[in-house]
Amino acid sequence: MSDIIRRDPRAEWIARNRLHPLHAAMQPVQHSWMGPNGIVRKNVHGVGFIGPNGIKRIDRSGAQQGGAAKRVAAAQVQLPLHQIATPAFYINVVPDMVGGRLSSHDRDLLGLARQLAGSDGAVLAVVFGEHKESAFDTAGVDRLLVLDGQAYDGYSPEQRVQGLRAVDNQFHPRHWLLPDSRSGGGELGRRFAASIKERPATRVWQVKGQECIGRAGAGQEDLVRTLPRMILAAVECADPVSDTRHEVLPVELSTAQARSLPRIEDLGAVAVDPGAVPMAEAEFIFSGGNGVKDWDLFHKTAAALGATEGASRVAVDDGFMARDRQVGASGTWVTARVYVAVGISGAIQHLQGIGACDKVVAINLDPGCDMIKRADLSVIGESAAILQALVTAVETYRNGATRDAA
Repeated sequence: MSDIIRRDPRAEWIARNRLHPLHAAMQPVQHSWMGPNGIVRKNVHGVGFIGPNGIKRIDRSGAQQGGAAKRVAAAQVQLPLHQIATPAFYINVVPDMVGGRLSSHDRDLLGLARQLAGSDGAVLAVVFGEHKESAFDTAGVDRLLVLDGQAYDGYSPEQRVQGLRAVDNQFHPRHWLLPDSRSGGGELGRRFAASIKERPATRVWQVKGQECIGRAGAGQEDLVRTLPRMILAAVECADPVSDTRHEVLPVELSTAQARSLPRIEDLGAVAVDPGAVPMAEAEFIFSGGNGVKDWDLFHKTAAALGATEGASRVAVDDGFMARDRQVGASGTWVTARVYVAVGISGAIQHLQGIGACDKVVAINLDPGCDMIKRADLSVIGESAAILQALVTAVETYRNGATRDAA
């Protein structure tokens, strides 16, 4: 038999034609890709094969079903438990916990902490107030310290710094890791570093041995320095933990925490116009595409949900939305906690732009489109009917809440 590799022109044509029914089946499965910060990311949940450690991966992307909406249920495989009875040292992490749950930035930070801890150290997560997270074990947390109380409610940087100082005095961690974010970690980390007289490394995106690399010069240059005790890390500083689960043993402070009268008073949240929130900073984005036929209803639904409006490039080019509302690689890269895509098929540029979003909800007529594969929750149907039902449900809920309050 000849060793010459024969081309299949028909298969190549199908792979290029996104409208062909067999297009999805002709696409190669993407196991890894390069992130915007140069870190190679791995799709640990969309592989569907036995890995080198004997762990069975589960296909959650729908790619192996040819884009069909129906997905085969797979049994959850129990990951190996990583236990540290007596830690040689601690790596302390203070996640942002926006909404009471770990964000993708927090998980990257815990992955870096796990890398620094090695086999002898333990990762200690310090969380303020009540939380809703139930997956600390698979995120790489060995010890969990919850600092709760009324003093930590709302915006309370002074009290939180005092709490972190008490943790520092008791556990003497080798490193402190905080997310260099706008959600509180960047400010808290700088305040805490000044309090314990440490010079932190900021915007760190890579750690190699005893050196770290951080962004400088408005993000245009890299600054290499010796790895300090205090690290404020950027997004994609490391791969999140995926192959092990951890004990998450609760720990407590041995001494009472110092209390002082704060010089900052939190007056609570202030209502703002969702349309005035920059796309890159929005937490809840309601985005429309070519499948939206009733744009007045779309705007009404976004207003009822209190979401920031976004759009695909097709909707912007057709004049339905302003250019600054475009989401995607050629528009704005967004990091919303919830991203709702209405009538968006999922071009590769758009999927790149929403890659950092935590939860994606897709409303579409086509169960085989790429956005449905990317979504965490999909609703198949006519967008106008679904949006009208959504507005009705929101109004009913609010009217019921108003009557109960009265």
